[in-house]
Amino acid sequence: MSEGGGLVEWDWWSVEFGDAHAGAVGVLVGGGEPGPVYFDVGSGPEVPSTTHWSAYDGRATRPRAETLRASCTCGWRGAAEYPLDWDAIGDEPLYEADVDLTGPLADWNAHLSLVRDMAAPLPEPLAALLVEIAGQLTAATADAPLAALRAAGVLERIAARVGREAAGALSDAGMSAEAVATGLGTTRSKALMLLLTAQDG
Repeated sequence: MSEGGGLVEWDWWSVEFGDAHAGAVGVLVGGGEPGPVYFDVGSGPEVPSTTHWSAYDGRATRPRAETLRASCTCGWRGAAEYPLDWDAIGDEPLYEADVDLTGPLADWNAHLSLVRDMAAPLPEPLAALLVEIAGQLTAATADAPLAALRAAGVLERIAARVGREAAGALSDAGMSAEAVATGLGTTRSKALMLLLTAQDG
């Protein structure tokens, strides 16, 4: 899935971790990550830019990607590098070329597996209940969308209240933002925000 965020256009996204662990194909030029590519669209105060891998094709003075690797919003970068075969690509724009992205995608999925393994496990009955609720809400969306929307609102309020109480308990216990981030599979800044919000509540 594609997910926009700042200058980076994310290629992969999961419901479980959201934008805390969105993934993308990263490029290397000369052994390092190049800055964003800018597009000249004539006069105007804003100049569009991107860091999407397909923009690094060497056209119009843009850098030409040498290798690809997986990247994640959390800062993780895949160790494996996948060289681009420019002899095979030829003059074709990268977005039209048949570039195999299965390697970076598999590396990002492996990264998500590690994040998932370090996260606090959900008790089996609670996990099963969440799956059942999601299924019933999806069915209600098709049959009774207004009722599904009302139920979603009720769940949001329950989740917000329980979330504040749980974050408050962790804050009272002195748990660090780093430990909360690992347990939730999120970023330190988001975990810190949860803890601070609980203290203000």
